[in-house]
Amino acid sequence: MGNIAETVHPQHQEQPENSPKPNQKRRIYLLRFRAGQHLWSALSTLDDLKPEDVVMVQSEHGLEPAIISRGGMYLSPEDERERPANNKIVRQARREEIDKFNNLIENEAEAFAICRKRIEKLGLRMKLIRVERFFNGSNIIFYFTADNRVDFRELVKGLVQEFRTRVEMRQIGVRHETKMIGGIGCCGRELCCSSFMSKFVPVSIKMVKEQELPLNPIKISGVCNRLLCCLTHEFSTYKVLKKGRPKNGKIVDYLGRQCRVKPSNILQEIVKLSPLDAADEIISLPREEWHNIKAFKPVVRGKAEAKPGTDKAGAKTKSRSRPEKTRNKAAGSASKSSKPGAKSGPNRPRKGKKTRSAKAKKK
Repeated sequence: MGNIAETVHPQHQEQPENSPKPNQKRRIYLLRFRAGQHLWSALSTLDDLKPEDVVMVQSEHGLEPAIISRGGMYLSPEDERERPANNKIVRQARREEIDKFNNLIENEAEAFAICRKRIEKLGLRMKLIRVERFFNGSNIIFYFTADNRVDFRELVKGLVQEFRTRVEMRQIGVRHETKMIGGIGCCGRELCCSSFMSKFVPVSIKMVKEQELPLNPIKISGVCNRLLCCLTHEFSTYKVLKKGRPKNGKIVDYLGRQCRVKPSNILQEIVKLSPLDAADEIISLPREEWHNIKAFKPVVRGKAEAKPGTDKAGAKTKSRSRPEKTRNKAAGSASKSSKPGAKSGPNRPRKGKKTRSAKAKKK
């Protein structure tokens, strides 16, 4: 980032922003805390801010400088409730604050180089992504990625001795790494995560199927090798448009003709049908005629032609009476047990074995 001291307006150097009046409209701006980083929204009553101006924004750890990217649209109090901003612009930066901001960016670049050399010297399996230092100099944060757990205690000791401030190491995932580095997506635009997304939304393969996209990992994956974040942007729209729409490949009944549903553009809200009796014919129906499509039901046989063992609907019926073979077996077993002298019950001797009484008689 070049020298931005020329963007300071002397009339705003010593004048803090006045508190907004109850019915006063405020402008919403898009700003970055560092060049090439994520865009944040902020509200202000200042109406003469231009791109590349440096302003002071209220943060959790005090005032932080930020660079105006674009914006300046007026918002009414009602609009502010519907479209809340992330930050609040306190005032425009003074000249000495801009000089300190430029030095801070140079110090972050030097800290990045020093930390990377120490990582290589210690042989740590970690990748340094970014270094951020607070404007008041109270803290410095090192963002890194690693596949496994890393013991960086020796690294932190060396960094504390080098910078004489509190050092914090933060491990991030591949999505946050891509968000910090930035890039261009497959659509040719800046990545969603690095441009306007403030938080990550879970993305599932169900969203891909709902939008009828090809299940090709190359086409549905982003720079981070994860599912595209933009799949969540239109997921709710596709769910609404597909409500009441017949599924592709299903056989339906349209005005007495059996047709198969063909793939079509969901956003056009058109259903294409191919009659089974004329494969070359394609019928395109707008949303207003979807009510004429009915689910296909196979022809049911009449009562006279129904097969034995089936009801009117063609379903098999269960007979409560036992089959004839089972009844004959039961009758035969009953006749055997009714013979005179036949023993029954658990005391009946098994074949091939003699009882004690029979052995005693032989002796």
